[in-house]
Amino acid sequence: MDVRRLLARLRGDAGMNTAEYAVGTLAAVAFAGLLLKVLTSDSVQSALTAVIDRALG
Repeated sequence: MDVRRLLARLRGDAGMNTAEYAVGTLAAVAFAGLLLKVLTSDSVQSALTAVIDRALG
């Protein structure tokens, strides 16, 4: 196989396959879980409450 044909095959991949979707979905869920944990922590909730109180008061 020559280099041009190999490059054409690699460039022709239009999207992700099933395994890549699974890994991408797993990474998104893990990130969402981490974000939820951070946003529901006491210190972040206190900071957000202070910002909202300052904006409304």
